[in-house]
Amino acid sequence: PNNPVSRYRLCARVREWGISGVEILGFDHLLPRHLAWKQADIMDVESREYESMDVSDADVRKIVLSYLVHNCFKETAEAFISCTGMKWNVDCSADLEKRRLIYNSTLEGNALKSMELTNQFVPDLLPNNKDVLFCLLTLHFVELVRTRKCTDALEFAQRELSPFGRLDQYVDKLQDFLTLLAYEDPEKSPMFDLLSMDHRRSVADALNCAILAHCNLPSYTPLERLLQHITVVRQRLNQELGKDSPAPFSLKTFLKS
Repeated sequence: PNNPVSRYRLCARVREWGISGVEILGFDHLLPRHLAWKQADIMDVESREYESMDVSDADVRKIVLSYLVHNCFKETAEAFISCTGMKWNVDCSADLEKRRLIYNSTLEGNALKSMELTNQFVPDLLPNNKDVLFCLLTLHFVELVRTRKCTDALEFAQRELSPFGRLDQYVDKLQDFLTLLAYEDPEKSPMFDLLSMDHRRSVADALNCAILAHCNLPSYTPLERLLQHITVVRQRLNQELGKDSPAPFSLKTFLKS
């Protein structure tokens, strides 16, 4: 906008959100040409401040390590620590190994093993978290259907999943899973995605986050928080500028730039 008041308000909002270093965040090249005044104003006012700001290698390494530890990449985390000379917390290593075994069991589709390991590590988690328990029980149901053990799957559903059918928030989801039984080849059913590795991974991620939260640890990594922050900032800019706003932040687009 050419209105000086609107320009002033926008610059004030940008500074309020703490994103004056648009270029540092890496999406300045995505800004339309007719918004170049906004970038120029900000850079003229505060360029010296953010250009002189160093990004600590130690901070970057902590972000990388936190991502590896959070997602149970134990061997990679150990190699990263060895290469960078960072310190390794013994207690953290022990907990990471337990979470890694649980995560991998879930990725393999062995939900019963995941439940057993979870109950050993955090005994009161599953009894108090119906969402995660439902995910694990339905994952086992899916694996029974995948291996064509339909009678076992039906008996398991009647025994373990029927209580969820009395809870409104699970009725639709439960129907989706039971739909698999109606098809001789479940991979060709409308709910075939429940048989995918992506579904296993989503269950593994949900369980991992629940364990972390139960242990009073962050459920999200700093890297994820940074991406969420950038996304929210771009959404706020979009609301502020309307049709003149930059495109919403896209990680896929950013990585291609």
